[in-house]
Amino acid sequence: MKAPNSVCVYCGSSSRVAAVHKEAAHMLGDGLARRGIQLIYGGGRVGLMGIAADAALAAGGQVVGIIPEHIQSAEIEHTGLTELLVVDSMHTRKRMMVDRADAFIVLPGGLGTLDEAFEILTWKQLGLHDKPMVIVDVDGYWRPLFGLIDHTVAQGFTQPAHRALFTIVDDVDDVFAALAHEPEPALKIPTQKL
Repeated sequence: MKAPNSVCVYCGSSSRVAAVHKEAAHMLGDGLARRGIQLIYGGGRVGLMGIAADAALAAGGQVVGIIPEHIQSAEIEHTGLTELLVVDSMHTRKRMMVDRADAFIVLPGGLGTLDEAFEILTWKQLGLHDKPMVIVDVDGYWRPLFGLIDHTVAQGFTQPAHRALFTIVDDVDDVFAALAHEPEPALKIPTQKL
């Protein structure tokens, strides 16, 4: 595909993680900004989310945060973004991320990252979108997840073809080449179907 105009990044909000994950978040934010790609994310100022946003902003990039009211009320929103959208629910946040993004990148994270990544993967499986999804397996972080997905295939719960709904790269340097090899999204599905 041609270079996306915007990318949604799913990643962790914890700061109690290995330096290699923080460095990956910084590299991704910086890399997106230097390529003129807008970063869309959950709107937080903490953890990998905050690191990616700060790196993109420092490199002159555009960063859009989409944060639900109940999370914003905990005062963890990033107040220095290009645009911060406060929405009524997690469902609204997820839908807006899909609407605004041309592709999705998954960095290491916890339950929230898994939730968002699997929802967008399921929507792709169901034909609700056909946008590229790249999972960055920093330091082998996602290897157990890939093993679980392979297990669901082996047990007949997941079709083998669905294993190809996402691309795996080992580091941030490979993200942009992976996106370049993805086909152009062709589906024009109305938002209300999501």
